[in-house]
Amino acid sequence: MSSSSYSLRSCPSSSLSIRTGKASCSSRHLCKLGFSPKWASINPKQWRKSANSSSHDYRYGPVSFCALKDVKSSSSTSRNGNTFEFDVVIIGAGIIGLTIARQFLMESDLSVAVVDKAVPCSGATGAGQGYLWMGHKSPDSDIWELALRSHRLWESLAESLRDQGLNPSEELGWKKTGSLLIGKTPEELDMLKRKVKQLSGAGLEVEYLSVADLLSMEPALLIGNSCGAAFLPNDCQLDAHCTAAFIEKANRNFEGRYAEFFHDPVTGLLRSGSNGKIEAVQTAKTTLYSKKAIVLAAGCWSGTLLRDLLREEKTVLDVPIMPRKGHLLVIENFNSFHVNHGLMEVGYVNHQALTSAKDLEHTSSISMTATMDVQGNLVLGSSREFAGFNTDINESIIARIWERASEFFPTMKEISFSEIKSSSKVRIGLRPYMLDGKPVIGPVPGLSNVFLASGHEGGGLSMALGTAEMIVNMVLGIPGKVDPAPFSLQGRC
Repeated sequence: MSSSSYSLRSCPSSSLSIRTGKASCSSRHLCKLGFSPKWASINPKQWRKSANSSSHDYRYGPVSFCALKDVKSSSSTSRNGNTFEFDVVIIGAGIIGLTIARQFLMESDLSVAVVDKAVPCSGATGAGQGYLWMGHKSPDSDIWELALRSHRLWESLAESLRDQGLNPSEELGWKKTGSLLIGKTPEELDMLKRKVKQLSGAGLEVEYLSVADLLSMEPALLIGNSCGAAFLPNDCQLDAHCTAAFIEKANRNFEGRYAEFFHDPVTGLLRSGSNGKIEAVQTAKTTLYSKKAIVLAAGCWSGTLLRDLLREEKTVLDVPIMPRKGHLLVIENFNSFHVNHGLMEVGYVNHQALTSAKDLEHTSSISMTATMDVQGNLVLGSSREFAGFNTDINESIIARIWERASEFFPTMKEISFSEIKSSSKVRIGLRPYMLDGKPVIGPVPGLSNVFLASGHEGGGLSMALGTAEMIVNMVLGIPGKVDPAPFSLQGRC
């Protein structure tokens, strides 16, 4: 996983203290643990990345936040003598890895360790827009049931917080705004009408909006008389940092069964001399033995990491998960106009999918997406491009995002792009992409106790809970709610 952020800050009014590598919080609001190591507060006018410490640059070492259930004696296989044993070891502390840990802790009595070369939300999770939308998905696609299951699980989580007297908006950055998929041409409107019929047939609450109805719901739009939208009132959005911090804090409450090892990159897998199974994860500082399963959930790095880890095993396994770079523009305390719902243009659907490997050669694509977060910031996107693992800002792409949004919001044309830099920040993330558009979820061929959960592209947050449920059901041998066959690695590498 990889991302960069320019002037990216943690949740407001946070109070985080670092003591011997542990995080503590002065408030019950768990989003206040949403700190961002390596992400410094930067003057946006400079548009430069910084590795220097600042008041928002929190770091802590690779420590355990809980007592360990089973601790093996020190072993010479560990470079610094730290050797531990868990039932499950998860590589990757993004939203996929954290929710898988949560599911194991809730649904079993297994002990779980999460290891990462950085910290939670330092990858694609922290750079995303946080929407949980179904409007741009298709009921006849392989990911539909997984996305729908995850959507319902997120709604159940929000409802459970309300039942506990907590506010999902404060805990998760939760907003049930509904989403609007907007079309501007006769061809796009015909497609939207078909989509509304299709989504309704799949059981979703959805309606087609004429231009008059659309503008009554979003007065700031100005897109001509030949426009319309598909409206899904039950679509929601989250704040990724608050949500990840909430889940991480909840995981730590399973005292004696959960531990975290951060700033500790994985360097290899250790195979048992007796039965040939992969029995441990070797990191730069620690050896983590696994009695039950190892789960690789390292985002866009998963394919490369798996290949590197198996190199000494003389096993050839090429999982084609590619980094797909994206930019988001966040305008803080924006008050020139208000966005009432989550907005997305129809073109996003076409730009999200590739039809062949030749599309990899194409230059970047820009599609309008717009949301308002719980802090009142306007979040504009989004871009897609294949640029390897590069996370440097591309100013021309940011300008194009602004220009594309201006075609939908005429008020923006009255604002100079240079003027908004002083109150803006840019998020850059690398989406883990599979060419067939489906994530990889399931066992790694030839490694019965090693599982892969990656390749969700821009849908990691929206499909996280369903993915976690699927992985845990596989490991525990429990029948699942969603057919895992479409996500198998077999025949895809």
